[in-house]
Amino acid sequence: MAAAALLVMASAPGPVIAATDAKPTRDFNALPAPQRAMVEDLEKRTFQWFWDSADPKTGLVPDHWPGESFASIASVGFALTAYGVGVERGYITRKQAVERTLATLHFFHDAKQGDDEDDVTGYHGFFYHFLDMQTGKRHARGVELSSVDTTLLLGGVLFAQSYFDRNTKDEKEIRQLADAIYRRVDWTWMQPRSPLISMGWTPGGKFIPADWKGYNEGMLVYVLALGSPTHPVADDAWAAWTKTYPQNWGEYQGRTFLNFAPLFGHQYSHAWVDFRGIRDAWSREHDTDYAQNSREATYAQRAYAIANPNHWTGYGENIWGLTACNGPGDAVVKRNDGSTRAFYGYTARGAGLDYVSDDGTIAPTAAGGSIAFAPEIVVPALMEMKSRYGSAIYGQYGFVDAFNPSYDTGIVPKEGRAVPGMGWADDKQIGIDQGPIVLMIENWRSGFVWNVMRKNPYVRKGLERAGFTGGWLEQKPR
Repeated sequence: MAAAALLVMASAPGPVIAATDAKPTRDFNALPAPQRAMVEDLEKRTFQWFWDSADPKTGLVPDHWPGESFASIASVGFALTAYGVGVERGYITRKQAVERTLATLHFFHDAKQGDDEDDVTGYHGFFYHFLDMQTGKRHARGVELSSVDTTLLLGGVLFAQSYFDRNTKDEKEIRQLADAIYRRVDWTWMQPRSPLISMGWTPGGKFIPADWKGYNEGMLVYVLALGSPTHPVADDAWAAWTKTYPQNWGEYQGRTFLNFAPLFGHQYSHAWVDFRGIRDAWSREHDTDYAQNSREATYAQRAYAIANPNHWTGYGENIWGLTACNGPGDAVVKRNDGSTRAFYGYTARGAGLDYVSDDGTIAPTAAGGSIAFAPEIVVPALMEMKSRYGSAIYGQYGFVDAFNPSYDTGIVPKEGRAVPGMGWADDKQIGIDQGPIVLMIENWRSGFVWNVMRKNPYVRKGLERAGFTGGWLEQKPR
């Protein structure tokens, strides 16, 4: 994620909301027809963003689009997975998905690796976070070799390996390329402070001083590092990761859960791995599972919006959702009562025990990416956002990345556009925010991505080495 300063505000205690059922309570097919139509429309439009934005020759996907952009390797991982969704839903043919997937895997398999500053795409099997859309090389100096963004790319690579299972020349090649890309990643090299895994490396600054700890999207990093057949991290890596949880565990907005303020941290790993009903030592000790934890986090964010301690316009039971997203740009506005309000560009907005960063900017992906956890509150939220703000925030590719009904400053925003009578709305989408929407809608509707990934031996091995048992892990892969 792009680094940005966080706006930390004191959060007034929210209302305690009664505990809900342990499982989502609303099935897609049980929705009223207008809600089903809206969810179907959103899924198709969001898929189309990936199909239209990707370079068909390299498979590179822009970080943000429409408009000029560098490529995001994490966006590519979401795209590779979305292509399978597109086949199953009839948006594209299997032949089209095979062609695009092959082009993508050929690019990442063949792209130059090395410790050069500028003329490479990756090193030790990892890839740079951002790549030039035309050359495929490191986008700019300062861009890191990213362990988590490589992991999100690998989520799509391994999905392709398991999904394209037919005995054809092209699908065999997909499986071979995917296997080679994954096997090349040297996870132990990315452990300068073993057993934890570093967030990344740069040629100039070498290893980033921060490791994956606390609780966040790093969960999938450890699962794939443990599952590697060539460069696996040691058995103690997962235990070292979970030992850093205590600072994040506790009650927020009437919910007790493992906190991480932006909702993307509760979504990314879950987009590929079905954590429902499987437990590691930590979740057994706390009598929960990570899917239920994400459900609690989703409800806590909604409760925060209902409490609305900073009195932002529009917040309520069906307008909520904080995560890393675009914003109108840095601006501090003095109000008539003498108080000031600050607005920001791209930053990791969120609400939790760890921090609160909230400038009135809502990201639809925060709700949409949680649809598989809490559809009974997410679907009404998506419906209300679209109904209330209409074409200002919903168009050809579904929801724009973010919007802010409180942005009435009179200052021309640095990003997006001011919308008279509404506030601010973005004019583009971001790949890593589009991805959770389409993947998690499909996981909720059919379990498709989860079911494909259950068959992947590397994912299964990683979970088992992490100590997960129960649920679908007790069943033989089909």
